[in-house]
Parts: sequence; structure tokens; C-alpha cells
Amino acid sequence: MDICTQKRSRRSRRRKGLRKTIRGTPMRPRLAVFRSPRHIYVQIIDDLAGKTLCAASSLDVELTDGSAGKSGGNSDAAIAVGKAVAQRAIKAGISQIVFDRGGYLYHGRVKALAEAARAGGLKF
Repeated sequence: MDICTQKRSRRSRRRKGLRKTIRGTPMRPRLAVFRSPRHIYVQIIDDLAGKTLCAASSLDVELTDGSAGKSGGNSDAAIAVGKAVAQRAIKAGISQIVFDRGGYLYHGRVKALAEAARAGGLKF
């Protein structure tokens, strides 16, 4: 088993443990984070209905105009995505969420995204 497979399986185990306790409801949907080496993606999900209420990523056209820098895989891009998802959530009438870090450590890009979403008006 190579190192990449081990890292994925460990993240998968952590993610399953988190999802046992974290559920998105219509009153407090779940903010799910996925990060790849090049980009970061975030969705606000109502698990009871099985629907994505809003989403943002570092691939969005309005975020790639230079506000996120050249790379979508850095903290500046995560901050831009966090602000964008907060604006979209508030426009959709969502102010309180449950944060699902997706098995990643609360560090670096994940932490930058969460802090930007809080600064944008979302309550965790």
C-alpha cells in the first residue's frame, strides 16, 4: 500500500466518524469542504432533503478574476471561496450552519475558509 492510498483511507475513516455526529438539517445545513492540491470546493447541504442549497469553489468565474490569485490551491483562494459561500448562503436565507471539515485537519486552507465564512456572516 503506497502512501497516497494510506492517506486517503485514513481521511475516509476520519470523515465517516465525523459524519456520524454531523447532520445537515433545514434549520442548520452542513457546510462540506473538499480540497484538492489545486482547488478548494465547498457546498452547503441539507442532508434530510438530500439537496445542495448553494456552493462555491476556486474554479468559479467571478473568483478567478485575480481575487484568488493565480492558484486555486492556496489560502488566498480559500478566503475568497469562504467569503463567496457566505454571501450566497445569506442570499439564500441561511445564517447558521454546521461545519464539516471533511476529514481534513482544521489547519491551513480549511481554517482560512472557515474564518472567512464566519467573517462573511455565517454562524457555526
